[in-house]
Amino acid sequence: MKVMIVVTHLLGTGHLSRALTLGRAFSQKQHQVFVVSGGLPAPQLDTTGLTLFGLPPLRSDGTHFTRLLDQYSEVADLNYMDARTEALEKALISFQPDVLITELFPFGRRALTAEFLNVLSAARALTKPPIILASIRDILAPPSKPSKAERTDEIIGQFYDAVLVHSEPSITQLSVSWPVSDLLARRLRYTGFVAPNSPEPHPDGLGTGEILVSAGGGSVGQPIFHAAIEAARKMQGHRWRLLVGGQDALARIAHLTELAEGAPVTIESVRPDFRQMLPLAAASVSMCGYNTAMDLLQTGVPAVLIPFDDGNEVEQTLRARSLAHQSGFATVANSDLNAQTLAKAVKTVLSNKRRAKMTHGVDGANKSVEISEEIWKAKQ
Repeated sequence: MKVMIVVTHLLGTGHLSRALTLGRAFSQKQHQVFVVSGGLPAPQLDTTGLTLFGLPPLRSDGTHFTRLLDQYSEVADLNYMDARTEALEKALISFQPDVLITELFPFGRRALTAEFLNVLSAARALTKPPIILASIRDILAPPSKPSKAERTDEIIGQFYDAVLVHSEPSITQLSVSWPVSDLLARRLRYTGFVAPNSPEPHPDGLGTGEILVSAGGGSVGQPIFHAAIEAARKMQGHRWRLLVGGQDALARIAHLTELAEGAPVTIESVRPDFRQMLPLAAASVSMCGYNTAMDLLQTGVPAVLIPFDDGNEVEQTLRARSLAHQSGFATVANSDLNAQTLAKAVKTVLSNKRRAKMTHGVDGANKSVEISEEIWKAKQ
C-alpha cells in the first residue's frame, strides 16, 4: 500500500513523533510511506524508511492555537495558508495514496480546517480514492461546546472509514475526554498504545544515576527547569541533566547555565538518544504528553510528572491522574511547582519500589497497520 500521513505539530513535537512511529511501522511491513509535516522541522526525530515532506511551517503563538505563526514568528496570512493548502493537495495528487491518515484532525487542529477539508475532498475525487483514517491519542482536548463535537461527527461521517484510537480501552476509553456518539462509536478502532520498541540502555552508559529533566521538543518547560536547578542544590548524591528544546534552545540554555552555576546540573539541547538514557536514570522529571508517558511506562524509570496545563489544557492532567496510582509515579501541579515540592516528589519516587516495565498494550503501531490493511483489502 501507499500510505500518506498528514500531521501538523504546533507547540511540541509529540504529534509528529507519534506519526513517524506509525509511519515506520507501515514501512517495516513493506508499505511505501509519505509523511507530510506542517510544523517546524524536528531533525532529532527518527525518519528511517520514510519520505518526509514539509509544508510551509507553522507554530502556535504559545498555547493560543488559533493564532498561527510562520517560521519567522510572523502571523501566517491568507496567502501563506493558501500556499500550504495548495502544496498539500499537490502532494496528494502526486503520491496517489491507497491510505490517507490525518493525525488529530478532525478532533483538533480546527484552525487548519480549510486545508484538511480541501485535501479530504481532493482524495475522494481521485480516480482511485484512498481509504481515509483519523489517528488520535488516548486523551483529547475536550470540545469546548457541543457544536464542535457535532461538526467533528459530520466530517467523520462524510469522509472517514475509521478512527484509530491509540489507547487500550481497558485503560483509557475515548469517552473519558470526548463525547462518543453512535456514529462515532461505529468508526472507532482501538489499536493499543503507539510507541517505538522499548529502548535498550545507552551503550555509553549516558544517564546512569542521573535525574533527567525534559519538557519535550518545544519552547516550553522553563518553570520546570528553574525548579530543577534549585532542587538539585537541595539534593546531594545525584547529577541532574536538563534537556532543553525549541527554536530558542541555545538562548534558553545560556540563561539556565548562568542560573545553575555551582549546582550539580548538566544543561544541553534535546538529544535523539534520550530514550536510551531513561533505563539507566535514577529518575525522570517531565511533563505528561502521550509519547513521554509511553517512554516512562516502557522503561519503568521512577518519574515525577508535571502536567502541562497552560491555556486551560487538561489532556496531560487527565493522563497523569491515570498513571499516578502506579508505583514510582508522583505528580506536581504547575501551580505548586517550586524547588521544595519538586525535591520532595523526586525523593518520594526514588524511595518507591521500581516499577516493572510495561510490555503489553504498546504495539499500537503494528495494530494500526493491520487495521488499515484489513479496511483497504475490504474495499478492493
